[in-house]
Amino acid sequence: MWSDIAAIYKASKKKRDINRFTEWIARPPAAVFVYLFAKTPITPNQVTFLSALVAAGAGAMFALLPGSYLWLIVAALVFEISFVLDCADGQLARLRKIASPLGHLLDFLMDELKAMLIFGCVTVRLWQEMQDDRILIVGLGGLFCLAAGLTLTSFTRRPEYGAKPPTEEGQPAETGGRTGIAGLVLSPIEFAARIVVHYPQYIWICALADRMDLYFWAYAAVNALYLLKTLAGIMLRLGRFSS
Repeated sequence: MWSDIAAIYKASKKKRDINRFTEWIARPPAAVFVYLFAKTPITPNQVTFLSALVAAGAGAMFALLPGSYLWLIVAALVFEISFVLDCADGQLARLRKIASPLGHLLDFLMDELKAMLIFGCVTVRLWQEMQDDRILIVGLGGLFCLAAGLTLTSFTRRPEYGAKPPTEEGQPAETGGRTGIAGLVLSPIEFAARIVVHYPQYIWICALADRMDLYFWAYAAVNALYLLKTLAGIMLRLGRFSS
């Protein structure tokens, strides 16, 4: 059994993963799910939807059980399971050799919907615990930035905008490539920002420390910065005066 799971992990992982946490922490247990799903009629898209349902359960616990440290830990654990399932859908598709650009688009869509759901639920939790209306204001602003960022990302990934077409491994954002002082300054900031917004993989640390406010402020800030950066790039490119 375990040798089969190890073989599935090697055969189904991406050639170049998004980060080491995904590659070495999330994908090995995802290979267990792939082993269980491999000989069933379950499709990769169904696993994608299952991941979203599990994340919704975590969100409900975040929002509806404020003040409980135990349920906070359980919610974070359930959310991490949804991340493992989010890895399993692509691994199952690659194992069956049916990975497709459409499947990756669905995965991207569900990931962003989960991100908005979890941020909204954590906003409700913090507001209930702190009774501070400013949390709701920042939460609404953060949700707008997150939704707007999804729209802008979809726009900049259009072929009409000059983006490269999606592949079987998706359409990852192009990062790095900067040189000189700009590269030394911006590349570490960009790297840190991607850690903050990716899934987020660190939410269990905030839960263990009982500091969901750290996730809340960091996630809202990075999404606001991403909105400003991406919108500025689009305006500079498409908003110039004609010659």
